[in-house]
Amino acid sequence: MEKLQRDVRMLKAYAFVVTLLLGVLISAGFSQNTQKNKFGEIDVERINIVEKDGRLKMVISNAERQHPGVIDGRMLSRSRPAGMLFFNDKGDECGGLSFNGEQKDGKANAGALLAFDRFLQDQTVAIQYGEANGQYSAGLRVWDRPDTSLGDVVDKLNAIQKMSDGPEKTQAMQKLRESSGAGVAQRVFVGKTRDQAAALSLSDPQGRTRAQLIVDAQGAARLEFLDEKGNVIQSIPAQAPKTTK
Repeated sequence: MEKLQRDVRMLKAYAFVVTLLLGVLISAGFSQNTQKNKFGEIDVERINIVEKDGRLKMVISNAERQHPGVIDGRMLSRSRPAGMLFFNDKGDECGGLSFNGEQKDGKANAGALLAFDRFLQDQTVAIQYGEANGQYSAGLRVWDRPDTSLGDVVDKLNAIQKMSDGPEKTQAMQKLRESSGAGVAQRVFVGKTRDQAAALSLSDPQGRTRAQLIVDAQGAARLEFLDEKGNVIQSIPAQAPKTTK
C-alpha cells in the first residue's frame, strides 16, 4: 500500500514537471513569433517575402538564385541578373530592379533597370541605364503594351529555349519576336543618348520618332518634327532637311 502511494506521488510530480515544461515551451514559442530578431550583418543568397498564406510578393536574390519570372501563371525558363522582383496578388511578376556590370578588353558592359509591368504583360515604364562599346544612355522610357496576355508567348518561348542551338532555334526565336511585337512600341524617352545629347523623344504607336527636343553634345538646342520614314520635315531653328538614322 505504501509503495502504491509512493508511486502515485511520483506520477503526480512527473505530471507537474511535464506540464510546467510544456507551458514554458509554448510560452517561448509565442514569444519567438512576436519577437524581432536583430542582426548586425548577414550574408544571404536569396530572400523571399511572402504573405501569411504563403503567396510570394517579393524576391531579393543574387544572379544564380534569381527567380526566372512568371506571367499569367506560366513560369519562364531563363537566367537573370541579381536584383529585386515584385509579384502581384495573382502571383505574376509586376516589376523589379536589376543590375549588372563587367569589364572586358578595358570597356564596360553594364546596365541597370527599375521597371513596372502592365498586368499580364511586360514593362510599361522604366528608368534604365545601359553601357557598351564605350557609350552609354540613361533615362525614362515608356512603352505601349497590348491588351492580350503574354501567357501564350511564354509557352512558345519556353519551348524554343529547349531546342538545340542552331539555325532552326535562331529562326524560331526571330519569328516569335516578330509575331509578338504587335502593339509593343516605345512611345517616350527622356534622358541622355549614346551620342552625348540630352533628349525628349515622342513616338507614334508603331514606335517611330515623330517629335524630339534635343540639346546636342555641343550645347546646341533644336526642336524637330519627323515623318513616318524618319525624315525631319520641320526644325526649330530651321536647318537643312536630313534623314535620321
